[in-house]
Amino acid sequence: MRPLIEFSREARAKIRYVLTDIDDTLTNDGQLPAAAYMAMEKLHTAGIKVIPITGRPAGWCDHIARMWPVDGLVGENGAFYFRYDAESRKMVRRYFKNETERVEDRKKLKALECKILEEIPGCAVAADQAYREADLAIDFCEDVPALPMTEVRHIAEMFSEVGAEAKISSIHVNGWFGGYDKLSMTRTFLKEVYGEDLDAIREQVVFCGDSPNDCPMFSFFPHGVGVANVKDLEQEMDALPSWITPERGGYGFAQLAEALLDAR
Repeated sequence: MRPLIEFSREARAKIRYVLTDIDDTLTNDGQLPAAAYMAMEKLHTAGIKVIPITGRPAGWCDHIARMWPVDGLVGENGAFYFRYDAESRKMVRRYFKNETERVEDRKKLKALECKILEEIPGCAVAADQAYREADLAIDFCEDVPALPMTEVRHIAEMFSEVGAEAKISSIHVNGWFGGYDKLSMTRTFLKEVYGEDLDAIREQVVFCGDSPNDCPMFSFFPHGVGVANVKDLEQEMDALPSWITPERGGYGFAQLAEALLDAR
């Protein structure tokens, strides 16, 4: 990971899309600082597409698509994308699986939830679970005392043992049934909304993140940017970003936005 200051002006000037994680990338200690929100607004106003790529639930994503200065977002680690069409006043919701499939998956995840809670003392179902459509989020440090990483990895293994996908974020272990992740739904979003072939525009995209569930994005995009706290979970990651910001969380994201806008 190289310092953000080494991200060349020539490369920054080509960026048309900013994809970003939310938790601990746009936020600091669970709060969205004004600097991060203003950074999104400035990028959006400058014509750079801002698209959060998050593990957060459908309920939150509906709100974000409507009320934040963004051009749509991918939620629940790739289960769907939402985009609010202001002209038609319509929310576009595009899911990887249909409603029947999601209902069946939720039944299987509920059974697994009981097993995880019984076997791993101290973890909890994430407070935002009621607003989820496709996955199960197990909290290991957001609203509970932080668990050791050995226990966090054990939770992820319990998902894998029943054939589910599992990703560790900075606060949750998310698990789901289905062959998708943040990158695959990002590819679908850009193709269906903007007619873009993601392979052809990789150099025109920045992805900003901080944790292991961002690894598919960091491994794909040459201009992956980690906020400073990416170092906290570096040992759990199989792919790292090319660049790293001086500051943590939303303040680091604001530094990235400033660097991109300075090159325009």
